[in-house]
Amino acid sequence: MTKIDQPNQAPAAWTPADNKGNPGQGKFTARLHQSVQAVWAGCHEHPFLTELRSGSLSLDRFAFYMKQDYVFLKDYVKMFALGSLKAWDLETMGKFADLLQQTLNVEMELHRQYAEKFGITRDELESTEPAPVTLAYTKYMLDAGAQGTLGDVVASLLPCMWSYSEIGSEAVRLHPECLKHELYREWFMMYNSDEFRSLADWCVQLMDQLAEGLPERELARLEERFVTTSRFEYMFWDMAYRKAAWDI
Repeated sequence: MTKIDQPNQAPAAWTPADNKGNPGQGKFTARLHQSVQAVWAGCHEHPFLTELRSGSLSLDRFAFYMKQDYVFLKDYVKMFALGSLKAWDLETMGKFADLLQQTLNVEMELHRQYAEKFGITRDELESTEPAPVTLAYTKYMLDAGAQGTLGDVVASLLPCMWSYSEIGSEAVRLHPECLKHELYREWFMMYNSDEFRSLADWCVQLMDQLAEGLPERELARLEERFVTTSRFEYMFWDMAYRKAAWDI
């Protein structure tokens, strides 16, 4: 596993569009973003992503990632259901309900079509057994969401959205060669899209709204959720690179 101590130089961070260059400036998300700088820098520097950007990542590693990501998404969308359940206002309830519908009926179908380009059949995706890291990650999120507040739901699912948007936008900006690969370019285009960035922006803004006025003990719990799932994001990249399934 690649060491994720403080890097020599962390990559420049993507920031939500409405905050004029500072992630959640003066808000709770600024604190969250700062708390995971080393972890997210470790993701950027992980061989899975550096090789993905250069186009040298082996297809078998990416195929392993695709199958585990599909398993992950099946549980990730349940967080949207929890978000709708725990929201108090109709607008937020509707947004999470729409995300659930879009992910289940549109995004996952696009995922299945993209997987076919790597020779992964729909039956293979559906029969994929979750690897230990995938299982630990999703069960942690679902437990946090089920037992906690809407803030716990958002703090737990936010690192995936936010970090992927950062990874996609920085890859295209700093490593434009990532768009030259016949197969991988589609992945980078997806996570560099305006649609995906808008989703990350919305989730960041919602996190700040939910954090307003909370006592420090509750903010600390939400920060712990955010840091933990950020660590799981790093472990997911590492798992995919090593193709780490069950040993027994």
